[in-house]
Amino acid sequence: MGRINPYTLQLQITRMFEQGQSFFATTKVQEWLKERKHNPEDYDIIFNKKPAPPGSKEVMVVEIELRRKDGQPVDPWLQEQANLHA
Repeated sequence: MGRINPYTLQLQITRMFEQGQSFFATTKVQEWLKERKHNPEDYDIIFNKKPAPPGSKEVMVVEIELRRKDGQPVDPWLQEQANLHA
């Protein structure tokens, strides 16, 4: 069983929304994309609030949806990493 990583991008974004700092969420995702050698200008970043999974301490989670502006599909690995829970 893996250890919980409190610093996943999705958790950080969810916390920002909970604390009323959602204004900074897009910038956080753009920085995350840059760290992974992707140009943030190539992506639209959409945040979707969803109920937290059963057994979670959270009430809600914010799912990060990436869409390429050029219409190409987003790398499934990148999309998965953006919403990694642990």
